[in-house]
Amino acid sequence: METSALAHRLSSRFVAGETLPDALAVARRFNAEGIAVTLDHLGENVTSCEEAAASRDEYSRALDQIQAERLNATVSVKLTQFGMDLDEAVCRDNVEQLVRVAAQHENFVRVDMESSAYTGRTLALVTDLHARYGSVGAVIQAYLHRSEKDVEMLTKKGIRIRLCKGAYLEAAEVAYQRKADVDRNFVHLMKMLLQSGVDPAIATHDEAMIAETERFATANKIPPSAFEFQMLYGIRRDIQKRLVSAGYRLRLYVPYGKAWYPYFMRRLAERPANLLFLVRNLLRS
Repeated sequence: METSALAHRLSSRFVAGETLPDALAVARRFNAEGIAVTLDHLGENVTSCEEAAASRDEYSRALDQIQAERLNATVSVKLTQFGMDLDEAVCRDNVEQLVRVAAQHENFVRVDMESSAYTGRTLALVTDLHARYGSVGAVIQAYLHRSEKDVEMLTKKGIRIRLCKGAYLEAAEVAYQRKADVDRNFVHLMKMLLQSGVDPAIATHDEAMIAETERFATANKIPPSAFEFQMLYGIRRDIQKRLVSAGYRLRLYVPYGKAWYPYFMRRLAERPANLLFLVRNLLRS
């Protein structure tokens, strides 16, 4: 699969390349277009502490290069890639080392949110490291019932939030099951963040959610500089161009690395609706 023509089409459309230089080249290109990026080195659920340390070191090199080239770029990490399933203390130490580097460079680490099994532990780690270093933020998933309280807590602590809908398959006990309910909560949380959040990021490809964000910001005289939209590399490039042309801040989530195939397969297996989303965007310009 990884050497097939289809694989090349997938990887070239949605993944910046296999190496850090590949990702940096993409970052430079988007920066020239007025678009910021966050780099994601693919790989999660590592099976050894050595792999976790290697992930930490890769991200540290990324932050060093971002600083050296003065790029408008940050990094996004997953705790299972840093050893959360192996040893929480090891994971914490790895993330802390990276956040310390980011603070030294006056940069930022976004800790991605994984399934609901990790939500509490992820937010605990982020809030603790933010209190010590700053330079770290969280992701909130609108489909979780707990998210409103989490937004309130993080906002009070001055922690930056990326709001997304959520892509994992979750039980009704913890997450909304109907799209209409997820959308309704997304809009509610978006309004909370635009009114009281710290440099919030609204991460969506849903045109209705984007339009609602634009309407709310305009109606409440919230300037485009007060928040940013975030989207995935290779997804809805038409909307990306429109947002930048309209003066909004935009940051693209740019994955790179050799582990792109497991990345795609896990996303598709976790939620079948992701397959339709992928196919639709392969057919778009």
